[in-house]
Formats: sequence, C-alpha cells, structure tokens
Amino acid sequence: MPLNVVQRLLFPACKTVRPSAARVFTGTKHWSGHTKSAGTSATVCMATAMSESNPITVGNLEVQRIPCLSDNYVWLLQEKNSGKVAVVDPSEFKPVASAIQDRGLKLDYILNTHHHWDHTGGNEDLKSKFHCTVVGPQADKGRIPGIDTALADGESWQFGDLEMQVFDTPGHTRGHITLWFPEVQALFPGDTLFALGCGRMFEGNAQQMWTSLSKLKPLPPATKVFCAHEYTHSNAKFALSIDPDNQALQKRAALINDLRKQGIPTIPSTLQEELDTNPFLRPDDPAIRKNLRVPESASTVDAFAAVRKAKDNF
Repeated sequence: MPLNVVQRLLFPACKTVRPSAARVFTGTKHWSGHTKSAGTSATVCMATAMSESNPITVGNLEVQRIPCLSDNYVWLLQEKNSGKVAVVDPSEFKPVASAIQDRGLKLDYILNTHHHWDHTGGNEDLKSKFHCTVVGPQADKGRIPGIDTALADGESWQFGDLEMQVFDTPGHTRGHITLWFPEVQALFPGDTLFALGCGRMFEGNAQQMWTSLSKLKPLPPATKVFCAHEYTHSNAKFALSIDPDNQALQKRAALINDLRKQGIPTIPSTLQEELDTNPFLRPDDPAIRKNLRVPESASTVDAFAAVRKAKDNF
C-alpha cells in the first residue's frame, strides 16, 4: 500500500509531505566522541506534517526544523504573541542564519542543552550577527560558547509569553539540560532522549542517565519530543532486536522505514510513543530483560545499563 494511503488511514489529521520538501541526510559524521551514521530516525504523526518548509504550531509556539551537518536538527522557535525568536542547539552558523533571515526574523536567544560542538558550533557567529542572548546549563557554563544566562534544575525562564522549565539531565554529558514548555507540552531533550533511543554516556554513568530519563517519563503523554538527531531508523532496528514481539514497536518501525525511504523527517515523536516502544524507557519490561539475559532480581539501573551496552555494541 502506498505510504500516503497508510498515513491517511492511520493518521487522518496529518498532512503528507512530499519527499522533495525534506532534506535527506547521507554519510557519516564524527564529533565529540560521536560516530553516527546518517539517515537514521523516525516519528510518526507529527513528522509527516513537518518538513523544512512546514512548521509545527503548538499553541502560541511555532517550531521549525533546520537540518544541519549530517543528521542534526536545530529547532527555530517563535513565540507568536511576543514575536520572540530562539534557536535550540545551533550546530552551525550558515543554515541557521539563512533560515532566520529568509523568514524576516531577528534572533533573540540561543538555547543550548549541552556543550558538544554539534550543538554549539554556531553560537559565537550567531551572537555576533544578531546580538542575541545565549542561554545554557549552569552545570556546564564554562563550556558553552558565549553564554550569558545559566540555568539549573528546577529553574524557569521566560520566552515571550511562554514559561520554559529546566531539568538537569546529566549522563550524555555532565552538564546536560532538557528544556520543557509546559503550556504547549513541547520538550527539547537535546541528546538525552531520542526517538526510540537515548544518548551515549560520554561523561556520565547508567545511574545518572536513568535518573535523567526518569524525570521526563511523568510528563504528559501527548508531549511532543523534539530531539536533536535523525537517528530513529537505526534505533528502531536495535529496538526490534531486543523487543521483537512488541506490536506497537513493529507498527512504528514499519512506518519509520517507509518515511525514511522517502527522505521524510521523523521528529518530533510523542512521549506516549516513547513510553510504548523505546527500550531505554522500558528496562523493567520482562521481554526485554529476557532477551538481554538480565535477571529478574537485577535493579532497574542494571537493566538500563544492559540496554545501553547492547546498543553500544549493536
């Protein structure tokens, strides 16, 4: 059955995007200890409604993807009531500046989740051009280029008429934060939570990462998860390898495969999708434990560590 027919049947509220409207990632990129293959990631309903040229509007927040490097997504945010503009994790200057200028906007803020250069590489040039304010993690302010405002766990920050709340989410790095807009249920987890995945633990350990992910699990199920990389296609292959009988995962993986074949972006997902299908949020699932030979008596953290190790070696 053609993909556009599948999308209309399963997700009638979603708009189908022509493949030519989306930038397709190819190749492999290396950075800050990362080695990631391109063309990997997915999410179902919201993704089909959004390409480079089609923003998502959630309440008074408009979110626009800007593809950068081989598989990064920089998120361009506009709070519609005030007109304030921000970008989340600008990895490079040129495509971000072009996207802002092409829309006749002025950049007010840069929001950084962590220090890796593929999330901060555009900071200094963007700040120089637009005279914007750089907002980032208090726990890692020494490694955020151009930082002006440092935020810690539990703090709030005002983006126009919207409140942004901050979670400290170390694990991928020691100073990682996640950004949460409760009024519009939009989450920007950087490299902490991915569609069907989570970040590698370069500077943290399993206890830290599981604690960080556990802060996000209780958020509303309809929360839109705007992660920073298009990794879902490879993440789905791994998830199926350790949770092959999960029907929700099977269905999601099939749609992900179809979307990526057409070059259609797959982010954002919803938190409910992640709770149902992301093995990194489900380390206590009996089937996952059985497939990874994790004893029933093992702690949740130990089971999570086993999932992460299996992915690292996948």
